[in-house]
Amino acid sequence: MRTVYKNVAGLDVHKKIIVAAIIVQQADGTWLETKRNFGTMTVDLLELSDWLTAFGITHVAMESTGEYWKPIFNILENNFEVFVVNAQHISKVPGRKTDQSDAEWIAELMQFGLLKASFIPPLGQRELRDLTRYRSSFVRERSTLTNRIQKVLEGANIKLASVATDVMGVSGRAMLEAIIQGEASPEQMAELAKGRMREKREQLAKALEGRVKDHHRFVLTELLCQIDSLDETIERFGQKIEEYCRPFETAVQLLDTIPGVGREMVEIIVAEIGTDMSRFPTADYLAAWAGVAPGNNESAGKRRSGKTRKGNKALGVALNQAAHATAHTKKTYLSAQYRRLVGRRGAKRAAVAVAHSILVIAYHLIKRNEPYRDLGGDYFDKRRPEASTKLLVKRLEHLGFQVSLQQIQAPLAV
Repeated sequence: MRTVYKNVAGLDVHKKIIVAAIIVQQADGTWLETKRNFGTMTVDLLELSDWLTAFGITHVAMESTGEYWKPIFNILENNFEVFVVNAQHISKVPGRKTDQSDAEWIAELMQFGLLKASFIPPLGQRELRDLTRYRSSFVRERSTLTNRIQKVLEGANIKLASVATDVMGVSGRAMLEAIIQGEASPEQMAELAKGRMREKREQLAKALEGRVKDHHRFVLTELLCQIDSLDETIERFGQKIEEYCRPFETAVQLLDTIPGVGREMVEIIVAEIGTDMSRFPTADYLAAWAGVAPGNNESAGKRRSGKTRKGNKALGVALNQAAHATAHTKKTYLSAQYRRLVGRRGAKRAAVAVAHSILVIAYHLIKRNEPYRDLGGDYFDKRRPEASTKLLVKRLEHLGFQVSLQQIQAPLAV
C-alpha cells in the first residue's frame, strides 16, 4: 500500500490520559515506531506538542471522542495538520489486529491516507458556534419549564392552554400572576386579556375556573422565577452573539432576506456552516453533511431506503424550525413548496424538503454574495400550467361539475 504521509502520529484520547503513537521515516528509509503516554492537563498537552515536534511529525489524527478532543486540538492546531476522525469510519476499516492499540492503528491508517478529517471550523466560528449552541440549550430549557407550568395548571383544573395559544404571552402571564395572588375571580382574570384575546373572555372565564391550592401557587411562582432568569440569560447571550457575529455580518444580512427565517436562525446557520463555501464542493454536499438530503442507498438498480443520514444536529434542528416557520409565510416559493409536498408526502418529509431548500439557498447566497430573490408563491403553477389546470379540472369534476375551458388572450401591448 502506498505511503501518503511519512511522519504521522495517532492519539488515543481518554479523560485523564492520552496514548500517542508515532510512525516516522528515518534518513536510511527505515521506519521508527514508538509510543508514549501523556496527561490531559494543558502542561501535559504542551509537552505532547514538543515531543511530536522533536520527531518531525507533520500530521496528527485522533478520534472525535466526546468533548475530550477539543483541548488537544486547541494546542496542536497551530503546529500540525490535525485530523479529527469519526470513530465509526475507523471501525469500518478492515484488517485491525486485536492486540494492536488504538493509537498505533490510527497512526497506521493515517500513514496510508485512509482517514478522512471531519470539518473543524476556524477559531472565530467555533466561538460563535459555542455561543449559539448554548443559547439553543437555554431556549429548550425554557420550553421545558413552560410545559411544566401547563402541567401544574392541568393539575389545578385550569384549562388556560385550551384557550390561549401561548400561556407565557402577555395575557397568559398576567393571568398566571393573578392565579398566584389568588385574589381575583375567573371573570376578573379573564378581563386581563389583551388584544385579540379579549374576544375569548367568556371562554377564558370558564377555563380559569379551577381548584388552585397553595402548593400549586408555590410551584408556579418558582417556575416563573426560573423562566424570568432564563429570559435574562437568553437576552445576554443574544447580545454576545451579535458581537461575535460582526465578522460574519454580511452573510447574516444576506440570509436574513429569506422569508420566514429570523435572525436567530440565521445566526445558527452561519455559526455552523461559516462563510467559506469552498469547504463544500457543492450545495448538495453541504445538504448531505447537514443531514437534510435524501439518503443514497441503491443496489442492482433497486432503490432502497431514502432516509436522511445523521448530520449536524444543531444545524438540522435550526433548519427544521425555520422550515416550519417558512411554511406559514404567504405567497412565497418556500411556502408553496411545502404545500405542494405535504399532501402526498406528509408534514415531516415536506419540512425536510423545505429545510434542504433553505440550506441550498443559504449556500448560494453566501457564495454569490447577493440577497435572496423570491420566485413567488405561484412559481410551480407557472412552471407547469398544464399540470395545474388538469388537477383543478379533476377536482371540480370530482365535485360533480362539468368543466369546459377557454383560453383568455393576453391584452395587446400599446
